[in-house]
Amino acid sequence: MSASRVTYAPVGFGDYHWTVTDEDGRPWFATVSDLEHKEHCGQGAQAALKGLRQAMDTALALRDRDGLRFVVAPVAAADGGGPVLPLDARYALTVFPHVPGRTGEFGQSMTEAERDRLLALLAELHGRTPPESTPPADMEPPGLPGVHAALAESEEPWSGGPFAEPARLLLREHEATLRARLAEFEALVARVKGRGAPLVVTHGEPHPGNLILGEEGYLLVDWDTVGLALPERDLSLISDDPADLARYTELTGRTPDPEALALYRLRWSLLDVAEFVEWFRGEHQRTEDTESAWKGFTDTLEQLAARTGT
Repeated sequence: MSASRVTYAPVGFGDYHWTVTDEDGRPWFATVSDLEHKEHCGQGAQAALKGLRQAMDTALALRDRDGLRFVVAPVAAADGGGPVLPLDARYALTVFPHVPGRTGEFGQSMTEAERDRLLALLAELHGRTPPESTPPADMEPPGLPGVHAALAESEEPWSGGPFAEPARLLLREHEATLRARLAEFEALVARVKGRGAPLVVTHGEPHPGNLILGEEGYLLVDWDTVGLALPERDLSLISDDPADLARYTELTGRTPDPEALALYRLRWSLLDVAEFVEWFRGEHQRTEDTESAWKGFTDTLEQLAARTGT
């Protein structure tokens, strides 16, 4: 494919996107992933690249092998090299077909009908045999050792950049809250793991921001976080109340576990904290991304405090 026009698309967070028109007038969507900001980043860029390749291969299998048309999967390279092209040690390129439709936004409310439509989609996904390429989605978020280290070292100044000291002071302010939530998470993991519920292929982030409403219904984009996990990994982003998930139970015969829902909602917040702490303790500059990350950090800590009023 040769590009005749490339336009930067300021959407999403962490990665970089462009709309591309090829020489035949066909539209495409190109993503350059920042491997340092992937969930495997604590294990290094090579682990992140491996994880991204597994995720994209899984999306391709779900669409082509299983015929799940709601899966917006990447295109494979013409030379057989797969759907992920490393550009250097930090960045990798993936190209997707351009999908027309109305996009959602992270955090937006869904009507009951919209929620049930998404639950039907997830029930179909969770019922498929996971492709061999599907990576495991660890219950414990990466980066938690860094959070514990930051709490232990919060009395010493941080000097990585303009948000370093504000981040340290904010962490100290919320130390009691964070330690309580970490202990709560550890207890939830022990109880939920002990039940030995079966794992399914999950998307990881099926929120409205990753949905496109097309002519034939919802399409699900951003499969970077696909992985083997409990169904509640996906369901927790829709609601923490099993009553709101009745359509899923009707379609699958499985009633979501309230503690597993609570675990994954808390995991999401702790993963955010771990990423923000790593970011602000390291070398950084004041940019639009770090400004956005600072707001995310403050909001997440406030939400954790509001869970019990700590």
